[in-house]
Amino acid sequence: MVMKEQLALDTNIAIDILNGNKRVIQLLEEVSTLFLPVTVCGELLFGAKNSGRPVENEILFRQFINACTILSCGIAIADTYSEVRKKLKDKGRPIPENDIWIAATCIVYDIPLATRDQHFKEVDGLELFSI
Repeated sequence: MVMKEQLALDTNIAIDILNGNKRVIQLLEEVSTLFLPVTVCGELLFGAKNSGRPVENEILFRQFINACTILSCGIAIADTYSEVRKKLKDKGRPIPENDIWIAATCIVYDIPLATRDQHFKEVDGLELFSI
């Protein structure tokens, strides 16, 4: 498997890292820069607040978020989001709303997305790193 220099993490991969999944951590050890789309940050922080250990998890999740490079959202991403969403609608292949934002972010920044979610394959122009 060819390793990437930089990868954006989908929420499921970030959770794997936070849960100490050795296989995922090992796969990502060679990556020089890990990015988090701001949408993933929101999903992580919601998950922490909604968990059985909200205080502990929020501290842990914020430490993880601060260790990554955050991909923020702007008008170029909003534009790409609208295009991706329309293409998915036209194909009759919708994906979860937050995942459209994550995909649009990765497309604009031109950074591959590490994920296990197969529905991202429906998004044209998105480079995936499947885990």
